[in-house]
Amino acid sequence: MKAVVITELGGPEVLQLKEVEDPTVGDDEVLIKVAAAGLNRADAYQREGGHPPPKGCSPYPGLEVSGTIVSFGRNVSPGSPWNIGDQVCTLLGGGGYAEKVAVPAAQLLPVPEGVSLRDAACIPEVACTVWSTVFMTSHLSPGESFLIHGGSSGIGTFAIQISKYLGIKVFVTAGSEDKLQACKDLGADVCINYKKEDFAARIKEETEGKGVDVILDNMGGSYLQRNLDSLSIDGRLFILGFQGGTTAELNLSPLLAKRLTIQAAGMRARSPENKEKIVKEVEKNVWPAIVAGKVKPIVNKVHNFALKASA
Repeated sequence: MKAVVITELGGPEVLQLKEVEDPTVGDDEVLIKVAAAGLNRADAYQREGGHPPPKGCSPYPGLEVSGTIVSFGRNVSPGSPWNIGDQVCTLLGGGGYAEKVAVPAAQLLPVPEGVSLRDAACIPEVACTVWSTVFMTSHLSPGESFLIHGGSSGIGTFAIQISKYLGIKVFVTAGSEDKLQACKDLGADVCINYKKEDFAARIKEETEGKGVDVILDNMGGSYLQRNLDSLSIDGRLFILGFQGGTTAELNLSPLLAKRLTIQAAGMRARSPENKEKIVKEVEKNVWPAIVAGKVKPIVNKVHNFALKASA
């Protein structure tokens, strides 16, 4: 098969389309003919050497795909519940930038009704990340308030939509008026330009000093103190990225005074068993919203990976 290979660490120019061996299909896996792969920030980090694939995973980039089942591993039986020819989308530990990929059957999701096979490729990573962090771990609930940093990102746009579907008040930060308008169009209630105003001061103003219940943060160190200051009593901060650094000096008193919780996790390195649990919860809780048209995949650009990698 053909796959996009990282020939050395560096910029996009190190990606090359090469002929490689077909993936080996494990006993509990299925083989998928890839229709499309989602592009995630982690793919760029891997290309630069900062986010290597977990042990045993494909060395090629690509953390989510959509496609068609073409064969089964020894322990996967037809009709359990998958069949040859089924159209699916899935999380991966790596290997999505290829013509074929092997994946545990327990991580498969059906392509939602009303979503194209191509567009389905951009759903698994954001859906599983947001649901596992904000809802399964931080227990964001209807009637609560929620601040999303990077509201116009893939994670952000999905988080806005599923939160509004569930009756949650949504605050977002973004760095341009166009991005803020995009967030507003998706249903965000309060949109804050972090380049023009202090988000912590705005949150305090908008909530009459109370703060928000949950924050989803991609910045890390540079936002840590202001995030704690922006949380309400029993507030929860979930960190899933460190674009603002991994270290910070902070005043710990808000943690004690407001009974705050700080949580953090990624998706790629989770165990197959944990991913299976998350996927089941996503299909149960998120897929109905997508089928109903309340949560839609947001596709910014579509690239032909063969042309891009060969350029």
